[in-house]
Amino acid sequence: MKKQDFIKTVASKSGLSQDAVAKSLTAFIEVVTKSLKKGEEVNITGFGAFKISQRAARNGVNPKTGAKIKIPAMKTPVFRAGKTLKEAVR
Repeated sequence: MKKQDFIKTVASKSGLSQDAVAKSLTAFIEVVTKSLKKGEEVNITGFGAFKISQRAARNGVNPKTGAKIKIPAMKTPVFRAGKTLKEAVR
């Protein structure tokens, strides 16, 4: 499902306009992004949690050339599904 399909579906189920849903979705994404940048975890009960995971620096190999490369340490966003969402998908 693409973003526009998601917006249409939520709009039809909620009775809101597509414009209102699009603005809400954009605001949700901005809030989650800003919170993760600050290092905060975002928990949505029944849905899941967004958090930042630290990945250590490591050595890698360029598959095309076989050359060894150093992959720097980085922060990566992670989503962990909540119990309700897991059960609904099963």
